[in-house]
Amino acid sequence: MEASASYVIVGMLGVVLGAALAWVWRFSESRQQTLPPSEEPLVPRGVEDVLAVLSSSAVLLDSSDTVVQASAPAIALGVVAGDELRPPELAALARDVQRDGQVREADLMIRRRRRAPLNVHARVAPLTSSLRLVLIQDRTRERQVETIRRDFVANVSHELKTPIGAINLLAEAVGEAADDPEAVVRFSARMRAESDRLTRLVQQIIDLSRLQNDTASDDTAVVKVDELIAEAVEHSTTAADGREIEITVNSLTELAVYGDRAQLHSAVSNLVENAVTYSDRGGRVAISAERAGEDVRITVSDTGIGIPDEELERIFERFYRVDPARARATGGTGLGLSIVKHVAASNGGTVEVWSEPGVGSSFTLVLPAPGLEEEHM
Repeated sequence: MEASASYVIVGMLGVVLGAALAWVWRFSESRQQTLPPSEEPLVPRGVEDVLAVLSSSAVLLDSSDTVVQASAPAIALGVVAGDELRPPELAALARDVQRDGQVREADLMIRRRRRAPLNVHARVAPLTSSLRLVLIQDRTRERQVETIRRDFVANVSHELKTPIGAINLLAEAVGEAADDPEAVVRFSARMRAESDRLTRLVQQIIDLSRLQNDTASDDTAVVKVDELIAEAVEHSTTAADGREIEITVNSLTELAVYGDRAQLHSAVSNLVENAVTYSDRGGRVAISAERAGEDVRITVSDTGIGIPDEELERIFERFYRVDPARARATGGTGLGLSIVKHVAASNGGTVEVWSEPGVGSSFTLVLPAPGLEEEHM
């Protein structure tokens, strides 16, 4: 009897224990069902750190086209206004990606009020089921460089055709005038002039191609300013005498600058030559040099036709001429001031200009004076 009672008691305890375990399991299940699911962050961890180091401007959009996060460059670029993505073309590109999940990219122009437009390359890709990543690269500078390069090639082709065509025609004229010695002499002189113009144009193109990166030259030394000025005056003396233009010089003999001598010679000679070219017959060209702190200022002034205010910003462009007729008559190439600008930049200086139509112009080449170490090199 005692054994039977024990079995009964054990069985009852097992039933109670099983019921208790079942109740605990059901309570746990119901508790898990009633608890709210843990909310995952909208922006995955680590994404913010990645966006912060990207060179491109980055924007995160949610499924409702609302800007969730934008990098500082994106805000500065103007593609984000509040929580909206701009311009409309970029927003439309992002909506297309939201619709089919396909990565898209396009070249767009961002127009800005009172500022120059920007040329950008945009790439939109899905990041998660509810996020899209928009990457924008500013390619404005690249487009400008490409435009300048394309214009430069077109201008070079045009400028080379002129003297080459003239030489070809003059050569035919010489052949046809074989029995006329005076005509042969006249045509030969014009051929030499066109040949000199062609040679000068090619040389200036070569000089400009070497200077276009505005990088410092490896061939730098202390250069005496009075020697640069004397060489520039000698270069333009014949042209000045032929038009009765007086050239005066006011410079201290002890002045010196530090830079590439060949480049500096080219810059000063171009300034003096331009002053003579754009001065009227009987005019005057004045050249001066002075020390100003750590710089030396070389100024070339003329009493010529002057430059209108609206053209001052363009005079340093390649092949740009204020007076095309005068420049062509004197063999000007339109590259002189562009070379001056690049020489100044390559030698750590700048170029300044003042001009008034009908009064004249002044160009000042500002160059660094040599330091104590450089003076004793």
